Amino acid sequence: MGVIRITDLDGKDHELDAVEGWRIMEIIREHGFEVGGLCGGACACATCHVEVCAKWVPKLHPARDEEEAMLDEVPILTPTSRLSCQIIYTPDLDGLAVKLVPQA
Repeated sequence: MGVIRITDLDGKDHELDAVEGWRIMEIIREHGFEVGGLCGGACACATCHVEVCAKWVPKLHPARDEEEAMLDEVPILTPTSRLSCQIIYTPDLDGLAVKLVPQA
């Protein structure tokens, strides 16, 4: 087991236990934080939008076309925006840092 770090909507930082093979969205939810995910991780809604810390972006697989299309729907897109349902936790991502984004 490893950890991910999140910054909540109030700007507070948290360290969460992470389970290999789980979606980042699932890990965040498991710890009681609201992260959206209305489609259940099917890459069909963009409600689980997060901002990934810039230093972690090169370690992630690139967003697929479906994810890019969903990200085009979010009101405030940043260069590090990703859908947390599309990032699967692996030991290579131990310490991954993301920021929760308010839903519109």
